[in-house]
Order: sequence, then C-alpha cells, then structure tokens
Amino acid sequence: MRSDSSPGTLPAREHIPADAAGTPVLDVVIPVYNEEKDLEPCVLRLHEHLTRTFPYGFRITVADNASTDTTPLVAARLAAALPEVSVHRLEQKGRGRALATVWSASDAPVLAYMDVDLSTDLNALLPLVAPLISGHSDLAIGSRLSRASRVVRGPKREFISRGYNLILRGSLQARFSDAQCGFKAIRRDVAQVLLPLVRDTGWFFDTEMLVLAERAGLRIHEVPVDWVDDPDSTVHLVRTATEDLKGVWRVGRALATGSLPLDRLARPFGDDPRDREISDVPGGLARQLVGFCVVGGLSTLFYLLLYSVFRQFSGSQVANALALLLSALANTAANRRLTFGVRGRGGAVRHQAQGLVVFAIGLALTSGSLAALSAATTQPAHSTELAVLIAANLAATVLRFLLFRAWVFPDRAEPAPPAQQAPSFAPFTPTAKHARTGYDTEPAYAQQAPYAPQTPYAPQAAYASQSPYDSPTPYDDPTAPHPTHPTHPTTITRPGDTR
Repeated sequence: MRSDSSPGTLPAREHIPADAAGTPVLDVVIPVYNEEKDLEPCVLRLHEHLTRTFPYGFRITVADNASTDTTPLVAARLAAALPEVSVHRLEQKGRGRALATVWSASDAPVLAYMDVDLSTDLNALLPLVAPLISGHSDLAIGSRLSRASRVVRGPKREFISRGYNLILRGSLQARFSDAQCGFKAIRRDVAQVLLPLVRDTGWFFDTEMLVLAERAGLRIHEVPVDWVDDPDSTVHLVRTATEDLKGVWRVGRALATGSLPLDRLARPFGDDPRDREISDVPGGLARQLVGFCVVGGLSTLFYLLLYSVFRQFSGSQVANALALLLSALANTAANRRLTFGVRGRGGAVRHQAQGLVVFAIGLALTSGSLAALSAATTQPAHSTELAVLIAANLAATVLRFLLFRAWVFPDRAEPAPPAQQAPSFAPFTPTAKHARTGYDTEPAYAQQAPYAPQTPYAPQAAYASQSPYDSPTPYDDPTAPHPTHPTHPTTITRPGDTR
C-alpha cells in the first residue's frame, strides 16, 4: 500500500532547460475540422504572439480531424511558409483522439492546445505554461469560472457550463473549476503515463484527463482567462452533453471499483529534504487521521440514528448491537477506501471479517457501559443512554484506528522503484500484476535521456502503438465496442523540414 512518502512512478518535477538541443519547449496543438475560414487567421495570430512574447522555442501543430473542405490545403500552405508550423492529419474525427495522438508523438516537454476560434485571450498562454516549465505543476487549465475571469457569452452557454461543472463536483468530487475550457497544457512526462488511461476520444477527453490526474494527486494549475464566446461555434450542445454524462458515469464507476492504475501517476515530494525524511512520524499518518476522523464522525451519526430507530421496538442491548453492526460494516468499507486507500475488491471479505473483530471489541465496550448504567439506575433517561454510548464510542474509536492501521490495513512496504529517469515514448510493458486491480505495477520504460530529440510524430508513438483502444483492460466495459483511432496518421510537413 502506497503511503504519502512513496516515490511513485513519475520522477520529481524539474525546471525544463531553455536549450533542449533544438527541440521546442512548447508544442501548441490546434485541433480543427472543416475550419478553412478560421485556420489561417488563427495560426498567423498565434505565431505572431509567440514570436513576440514567448522566451523559448515553440511549435504550432495543426491537428486536422479528417476535414473534408480545403482545411488540409490551408494547413499545408501555412506549414510551408512558417518554419514553426507543422500539420498532422487524422482520418477519423474526435478532438480527444487528435490531442492524444499528437501529444503522444510530440518531442516537446510542454504540450498545450487551444481552440481555433481563439476565444481565449492569448495573454494567458505564458501564465498557463510557466508553472509547467518551472516544474511547479503537472497540468494547467484556463478557467472561465474564476472570480478574476472576464467572460462574454450568452446565458444558455453560461448555464450549461456551470451546471456541468456542478455535476462533476457532485458526482466525481472534482475540485477544478472549469473542465471544458479549450485552453489547457500538460507536461510531456505526465502525458506519457496519463494518456493511455484516458479512453474518451471526443469532447469528454478533457474532463476524463483532469479527473484522473486529480485523483492521482497530480498538481493542476488554474489560470483565470478573458474569454469571448464564438457565435459560429459548431459544437452540438445536446449531443455533447449526453456523451459527457455517459463519460461521467463510466469514469465514476471505474473509480468506485478501483480498476484504474492511478499509482502509475504518483509523484514524490519536492526537492526539500524536510519533505522526504521526517523522523518518528509514520508515512501517511496525518492524512489517515483526518480521513478516519471524518469517517468516524459520519459513522457515529449513522450509529445514533440507527440506535434511535431500533430502540423504538427493542431493548437497549439489542438496539445497540444491531446499530453497531450495521455502522461497523459501513465504517470498515469507508475507511478501507477513503482512509487507507485500498482500491478494488481484492481482500474486501477478509477486511470486513477483521473489521467485525474490531466491532466485537467496540460492542464489548459499549455493552459494558450500558450494563454499568443499568446497574447504577433502573430507569435511565434516553439522553443519558446516548451520552454514555458517545463516551464509550470515543474510547472504541481510538482503539479501532490503532487496530485498523496496524492489523486490518497495514502499510506494507512496496518494492523500490527503478532509477528515476524521464520516461520515453515506449509503450507500457506488462510486468508484475497488481494484486487488487490486475494492472501492471511497474510499467517498463525505454531508457532515454529526458526530452531526447525525436522525429516529430513518429509512427512508433505510444498512443498509436499501444493504448486502451487496442487491448481490453479491467477499466474497459467488455460489452461495449472500443473506440478506434488511426495507427499511423499521415503527417504533412513543410518541404525540407528535418525536425
């Protein structure tokens, strides 16, 4: 079981050097479908802005989503005229598919994307990617719902956007404020491990990526943006909303069953030695105490409610035993998942059996307290009974935490991780299987220098050669067909481009 001090599978974040052997530091992807009118003004404006304000090397990649108009010709003309512009052609639609394919093949250490309508003010681009370049954050998103944002759009889109984010907060416990703003960035080393876990190929791609990153403990930086709605947007709101709700259900079910190998995305603490070595404090103790207290408080309320109900038609001892049994089962399940981070169904029966032993100890404490109260007075008031039970439960709670931590959910040491090197784009290689989820516990990476120059968009990209769309995993629904994506998309570059 991984504690807070686990080194994880991702290396510690470091500042990206400015001279990466000619490799652009930033790759901005613009996914397009039949955008022959808006593509050229967008690319020219973005290119001018980056040339004038961005202090690092950059690339602009047009991801053509199987356009049927003259968009490919416009993109090829821009690539021939501007050295920093490249084109990536896909023969299937899907914004998520385009982003995952191009990001997986890019050699730039920071990857971003924006919508072709440039609804977001470009002055937010440098603040968006700066935390990723400096090593402070793993992902960055533009937020239209921040208090500091300035947004111009109609009430219909405003209502849909806020309603969708409320659904995410209520169902998936998302803490980021704006899931679908078309203005995001991610570090390449994070994308290499995160993208194979993202299944959606359409508009829900952003949300799924952010939810998985947040659940894995990655740092997401939010930037308030100035945003003006595009009245000519071709997004189909009803169809998109329906697909998003299906995605919310699918991701929520996967998280609830623990079938996602989020340990792959674990980050170590920072470079401060005080964060890595704290003497005499067991790893994860503070977080576990907070989680246990929250679960314990809710369990106590649940127990008192059950006791009050059962007391209406039974004696105090029977009511106490029934209430304590049901609340103990719920308490063990909640602590297993929320406090001690055990995912999946493996060992659940054994944990509940051990939890029942802990329940028996609590039953002995509370029943003994009631017996002592009955010996002291023949007709104790209901409020007195509750007060005695609360005191007895507090004592049982302390003992329960100690038994849970040392016996039921012990913090077993994991094998030492491999040497921390930046992952390349080699696909995951199955090794040891996780006991609870069936996923690989230590995916192997090809050993390469960080951000080694590669041919842009090589066909051997991890996303093209191996991904959730190629082989079923415990995360996939075995009854649902897998979405498909191009294995070797056609790449159009300007003549003589050797990048």
